[in-house]
Amino acid sequence: MVKKIEFTAGDYVVYPTHGVGKVLGIETHEISGETIDLIVIKFEKDRMTLRVPVGKAQQSGLRRLSSRKMMDSALAALKGRSRAKKTMWSRRAQEYEAKINSGDPVSIAEVVRDLHRADDQPDQSFSERQMYQAALDRLARELAALEAIDEQAAADKLEKLLKAA
Repeated sequence: MVKKIEFTAGDYVVYPTHGVGKVLGIETHEISGETIDLIVIKFEKDRMTLRVPVGKAQQSGLRRLSSRKMMDSALAALKGRSRAKKTMWSRRAQEYEAKINSGDPVSIAEVVRDLHRADDQPDQSFSERQMYQAALDRLARELAALEAIDEQAAADKLEKLLKAA
């Protein structure tokens, strides 16, 4: 049985490859002679609007914000030890990109944790810094939406947790 996901205008949702967005509503469009209901999602940070067919919402990975319990698991992952492998950067970058685009907050937190550099550690390459920032931004946006705080406060909270670990 297919689980029907219902979203209403004003709900915050997570689309795996784009992060946190806000549902503007449901529109009905006629495309190639077929009538299709589309969920309209606005991603303020990227200045982008996405329309996802209602029937494909679950298949595309569209989901509600994480539960408090799930976010606590992600924050706990930040406190853990870095598990950065000693494989080539290109291979690790692919793995990190896949984790970020999965939309799973725990996986994103693992990327943030693995790419975080303390002040006494060697500098990161440009691509490592970019990937770290992308993961941190994605996690901060979801935390900010969940706790109803601004993104900068959420990012600061995440950075503080990383420094304490």
